[in-house]
Amino acid sequence: MTLYALYDRVREQLVIDDRVALVTIKAARGSTPQKAGASMMVTKEGAISGTIGGGAFEYAAIQDAIRFMASGQIGDFQKLYPLGPDLGQCCGGSVEIETSIFSRETSGEIAIRRAALESEKLTPLALFGAGHVGRAVVIALASLPFQVTWIDEREGIFPDAVPRNVTASQIEDPVKMIAALPQRSYCLIMTHSHALDLALVDAALRRDDLEYIGLIGSSTKRARFHSRLRQSGVSLSALSRMVCPIGLPSLYGKDPAVIAASVAADLLIRRQSAQTDLDIKPNKKQEKRLAMI
Repeated sequence: MTLYALYDRVREQLVIDDRVALVTIKAARGSTPQKAGASMMVTKEGAISGTIGGGAFEYAAIQDAIRFMASGQIGDFQKLYPLGPDLGQCCGGSVEIETSIFSRETSGEIAIRRAALESEKLTPLALFGAGHVGRAVVIALASLPFQVTWIDEREGIFPDAVPRNVTASQIEDPVKMIAALPQRSYCLIMTHSHALDLALVDAALRRDDLEYIGLIGSSTKRARFHSRLRQSGVSLSALSRMVCPIGLPSLYGKDPAVIAASVAADLLIRRQSAQTDLDIKPNKKQEKRLAMI
């Protein structure tokens, strides 16, 4: 579970509890079960969402968070956990943990932190098409680090509620949206119309700054589109950027949920390859306190 999704879980838990902890790996050195950025929510009773790696190390971090909440303390606390004999783990590395304790009175801080994290970390993704597969993809991406603009020209096609990272836009001419996409955007094309799909792919391939251009369909559809786009003047180098079929080759099926899972996994892999600086670094401007436990 991503950190920004956990912020939502913390806010929801504060409706039930007066204290909730968010535990995050701020730095990982040597061999460790998780890298920097891994997070989990801890309730006063010790229930968790997410994980920082499991085992004795995670258990110790949970117990520390529970003690902080029981003491009535609020704020951010840091502690270094050597992953050696004392914790019964043979990793040999060390992990610096930040435990943030939120109360109902400080719940406004959650929205501030989440918004800051989203603005820095979310990857823009334009999803064209609100059919069965489009809806499944939106659900699959709901807790993943993408800011989704969901586009369809049909009235009343979108569900009444969409995930927090999704903006639904009913637009008469979706092709015009291609020019407005931010640089390095991901573009997923799966409309109800092959003619519209072709026009969208054509417009997308004429930009050289989009990170990914995916088209739903078979190898036959790819070959047909390839021929028509070539006739319309799209270069071979540009055509090589069109991904069709979409998703992981080893995960296939026609059920929308299966397609969506395959597509989401593929997009995460591509995103990870494209971004090498995703590790969350400590915020030096924010005051920290060393946990004395």
